[in-house]
Amino acid sequence: MGVFSMPSLGADMEAGTLVEWLVQPGDKVHRGDAVAVIETQKGAIEIEIFEEGTVYRLEAKLGEELPVGAPLAIILAEGETSPPDAEPERKPEAAPEHRPFAPDAPAEPTTPPPTTVPVSMGAPAASPAARVRARELGVDLASIKGSGPGGVIVLSDIDGTGTGAQSEPKLSPASSPMQEMRKAIAAAMTRSKQTIPHVYLSHTIDIQPAVDWLTARNEDRTPAERLLLGALFVRAVALAVKKVKVLNGHYSADGFHLSDTVNPGIAVALRGGGLVAPALMNAPAMTLDETMAGMRDLVTRARAGRLRSSEMTEGTLTISALGETGSEMMLGVIFPPQVALVGLGAPQTRPWIVDGTVVPRRVVTISVSADHRVADGRQIAHFITTFETLLQLPEEL
Repeated sequence: MGVFSMPSLGADMEAGTLVEWLVQPGDKVHRGDAVAVIETQKGAIEIEIFEEGTVYRLEAKLGEELPVGAPLAIILAEGETSPPDAEPERKPEAAPEHRPFAPDAPAEPTTPPPTTVPVSMGAPAASPAARVRARELGVDLASIKGSGPGGVIVLSDIDGTGTGAQSEPKLSPASSPMQEMRKAIAAAMTRSKQTIPHVYLSHTIDIQPAVDWLTARNEDRTPAERLLLGALFVRAVALAVKKVKVLNGHYSADGFHLSDTVNPGIAVALRGGGLVAPALMNAPAMTLDETMAGMRDLVTRARAGRLRSSEMTEGTLTISALGETGSEMMLGVIFPPQVALVGLGAPQTRPWIVDGTVVPRRVVTISVSADHRVADGRQIAHFITTFETLLQLPEEL
C-alpha cells in the first residue's frame, strides 16, 4: 500500500487546491498517468502518479487547499487487498451532475456559506484564471461559452468582456489570480537573484541561412504545418547543450547535478499576464517537425490550464524568446534549481559583412544567463558558438 501525496511543483510552492479528480476508487493507475488537477499560484496543473496499482481510497476532497506532502489517495500495489487496519472503503455516493468546487460548509454555519462553482469530471475546459474567477463570483462554467482556442473558457468570458460571456460579473482587483501568479514569480525570481551568482554572455549571429531554408521548407505547407523560427532555436539549443552539458541540470543543497536528459523549459506568456515555462521532454530525440508540434501543444495547454506536473518540475534549462517583433536582446533570470537560461531577442535586419561585402542580413542576439558556481565564460562561449554553427546548417537540425 502506498500513499499518493501532494507533490511540490516548484521551489516556492507551499500548498495547492484540489479542483478535479481524474480517477475514482477501483481504477488502475500506471506510472505517468494524470490522476488529479491542482490549482496553484502558477495555474492549474495535472498531477501525475509514479507508481503502479489500484486506487483504494481518495483522501482529499474537491476544493481543499492542501500543503505539500498532504495525502491525496491510497494506492494498493498489484496483488494487495484492503489493508487490515484500514477504514472500510468509502463508497462514492451517486455523483450529482456537478460537484462543488469549494469545501463543504460546516453543518451549522454561523454565517451564510460561500457561493461555490459546480464542477465535475466532465467540466468545461477553462483557463486557471477563469476557474478561479468563476469560483469567486459563483458563476457556473457550464453556462459559459468559451471564446478561447478550441472553445476554452478564458478570463474575459467570465468578466463579461469576451464573446462567450453570458453575464457581466465584476472582479475585485485585490483578488486577481494574476496577482497571485505575480507573487509566485516574484518569489522565485527574488530567490534566484539572491542565491545564484549570475554570469551573462551575449552574441549577435547571422541567421539568414536558417531564414532562407525555412522559407523554402514552408512554401508548400499549410499554415498549421509550417515551421517557425522558434522551433529551429529550440532544436539548436537542445543539441548544443548536449555538447556543453554543464548548462543542463540542477543545483541543490549538495551541489550540481548533471541531467542525463535535456528537457528545455519553453517560456509561454499567458493571456492577461503571467508566465510559465513547461518542459519539452527529451527534446534532442525529436525531429524538427516534432519539436514544432510539441511547442504548439505546450502553448495551447499552458493557456488552457492543462499542463502536467512533470512538465513543470523536470525542466533542465529554460529558453525564453521574444518572438518575431520586439527588443533585440534580453538578459534573463535563472529559474531555480536550474543553472542556465537562454534568451533570444527578436530577429533584426542589419548590415553584415559577407565575403568582404556589406549586405543586409537577418540576425538575432542570443544571451545566456548561467550559474557561475557551475559554469564560466569559456564554457558559455562554447555553447553559443555551437548554437551558431548549428543554425548555419538548418537542414541538419
